[in-house]
Amino acid sequence: MRVAALALTAVAVVHTLRSGLAEPGHALAFGALVALGELAPVARHGQGARARVPGEREPAPLGAAGALAYALLGRSAGEPTGQGVLQVITVVVAAQLLAAVPLLGRVPKVPSVRRRPARGSVRGGGPELDRAARRVLTVAFAAVCFQPLRDAEQFTGVLGEGPAYAAFLVGLLGLTALCDAVLAAFVEAARTRYPYGSHLRDELCGLPGIGSAVCATGAVMALGVAVAGLWALPVVCVPLLLTQVSFSRYAAVRATYRQTIASLARATEVAGYTPPGHAHRVAELSTAVGRELGLAGSELTVLEYAALMHDIGQLSLVDPLADGATARLPAAEQRRIALLGGAVVRQTGVDAKVAVVVERQADPYREQPLTARIVRTVNAYEDLRGEGVGGALEALEQLRIGTGRDYQPQVVEALAGVLARGGPPRVRTG
Repeated sequence: MRVAALALTAVAVVHTLRSGLAEPGHALAFGALVALGELAPVARHGQGARARVPGEREPAPLGAAGALAYALLGRSAGEPTGQGVLQVITVVVAAQLLAAVPLLGRVPKVPSVRRRPARGSVRGGGPELDRAARRVLTVAFAAVCFQPLRDAEQFTGVLGEGPAYAAFLVGLLGLTALCDAVLAAFVEAARTRYPYGSHLRDELCGLPGIGSAVCATGAVMALGVAVAGLWALPVVCVPLLLTQVSFSRYAAVRATYRQTIASLARATEVAGYTPPGHAHRVAELSTAVGRELGLAGSELTVLEYAALMHDIGQLSLVDPLADGATARLPAAEQRRIALLGGAVVRQTGVDAKVAVVVERQADPYREQPLTARIVRTVNAYEDLRGEGVGGALEALEQLRIGTGRDYQPQVVEALAGVLARGGPPRVRTG
């Protein structure tokens, strides 16, 4: 994808340099808008890189909307504009390069630790390059679909400049959003090694959120400039700016909420009931297995929260278990601990689905929801590893032996697939 975007950029820049800019005022206005939109996340977070709050699928919605609007611009104040597909690409690339200048030499230093990356955060600027390449390819798709048609007499005669034209722009932006979702899922699948279908569902589920606001604003920008000229840009940008601020605050609240749950999950470790890091290891591995099985969106969130809090019921025990392992306990004792854990989770105000997963840990797997089957299998795997069974293969063999009642075979094999690829994706930062 990077190679395709780079080749397309090279062709566009060479062509634009040779032929010159058409409508330089419009190119400057939209280029400045895209650059400011790309810089907005940096100013908001005050960091040396574009910090992406968990839950943000588009960290620079104003820049995305401005780029799409320029790709769909056919008129300005009633007069036809002269930019073509290659000039659109050149302006968008130049704006992204301009926005990248303040980031040079300001990458924050962090200790060299091994940890699971947040979505879109790996070393070397990889996600930023991928996002820039996606932006180029997505804008090119929209421009290729629109620019050749805007001067066609048959096209303009059929649609005119009324509701049919506006509906056409909205439909084209919808196709562009689908194209971007396909590219984003491809990048995430290559980075995390999870199944492509899971990422694609995740991206498609996120389209009705900030994605719909970006598409709507892009269409309104193009229509507004067509009627009122460039003066329409600052007026049209205000609603998306407010949406971006509101969504960022909501995403930040979700991030804080998850940190609270993670801190609560450490209670069993602090009290000595479970080994250090056990809950986080189960959560990471459970999420990986969930993606392997095709879970996405809210299902993964429920799975992660339940995995973090699955051992909270052990706080009711008088004496801690050896290594916190519940897999070897009698079924009745496992059931009691699970019910107590579910009761604690319900008191925290977490989604009731999380409490159900925790409560159902000791049930036969055929009576459990899929999320509970995953947590139970991964927890048993961690318990068996902690007991010194002899390694991952031996622990998996013990799980396969228990597939008659305790563990779903498909979940065990999904866990084996994740482990065969080295476990949940990890990167070294710093």
